[in-house]
Amino acid sequence: MSARIPTLDITRFDTDREAFVAELGAAYREWGFAGIRNHGIPQAEIDAAYDVFKRFFALPEETKRKYHVPGSGGARGYTPFGVETAKDSKHFDLKEFWHIGREIPDDSKYREVMPPNLWPDEVPGFREHGYGLYQALDKLGARVLSALALHIGLPSDYFIDKTNAGNSILRPIHYPPITADDIPNVRAGAHEDINLITLLVGASAAGLEVKSKQGEWVPFTSDADTIVVNIGDMLQRLTNHVYPSTTHRVVNPPGEQARQPRYSVPFFLHPNPDFLIDVLPSTISADNPKRYPEAITAQGYLEERLREIKLK
Repeated sequence: MSARIPTLDITRFDTDREAFVAELGAAYREWGFAGIRNHGIPQAEIDAAYDVFKRFFALPEETKRKYHVPGSGGARGYTPFGVETAKDSKHFDLKEFWHIGREIPDDSKYREVMPPNLWPDEVPGFREHGYGLYQALDKLGARVLSALALHIGLPSDYFIDKTNAGNSILRPIHYPPITADDIPNVRAGAHEDINLITLLVGASAAGLEVKSKQGEWVPFTSDADTIVVNIGDMLQRLTNHVYPSTTHRVVNPPGEQARQPRYSVPFFLHPNPDFLIDVLPSTISADNPKRYPEAITAQGYLEERLREIKLK
């Protein structure tokens, strides 16, 4: 089943650029999702990051809550279990998570909307491995955006100066074991992502499902060495829906599998806060007229959406 959503070798971006860009663009136009392999992030680096994240989530509840910042929309630090709720969903998601953001100088013009990171003293190596993975995924995301830019007739470096101070987030997530069979909640309700693109590292545990254009839920469990990359709403809006932001969810596994915890680490790649999301002229055509008459800043759009999912 998962083979229906393509997985592509990103080294071909250097060796067979034209064909790779065409295949990647076609995958995103159809699914809004693709797997990326040979991404160059060493497995040892990924494992070390997962290890520190698991150690944090294993801490006592009162210790974790020291890093929760009420009223911040969960922008940095810890968000407890039972807060985030998918848009239009009655029930909160079954997860707790941590947010790592971009490290910027205090005199940056973005400091007001991009607060400093918090780091848990109780977990040695959390900052080193957590921010190391952040930087590696930021770099990989820039390569994927270069390929997508070429596919819609833009220069390969189009996104570089629009994302170099992006309010991007690395979100280690812990889905605790599910101990009752009749709960109405799911681990992550059906939703679309807010940002430009999302890179999901360690999606090898079953549960992720992607909604096809025909309305069918398609499981997408990647190989261990594959990073799943999907389109978010900001890129959908910027490209006038040429790249769809596809609805996806994380379902509760059956039987005994539900008694196991699940961990995942998505990286939400965002534009710079003052980037103006305005439909790209190259994506407007007679068949696809301009869908958004008004532009909006990335920060304005983010705040609008955070309110919808109960994080603001």
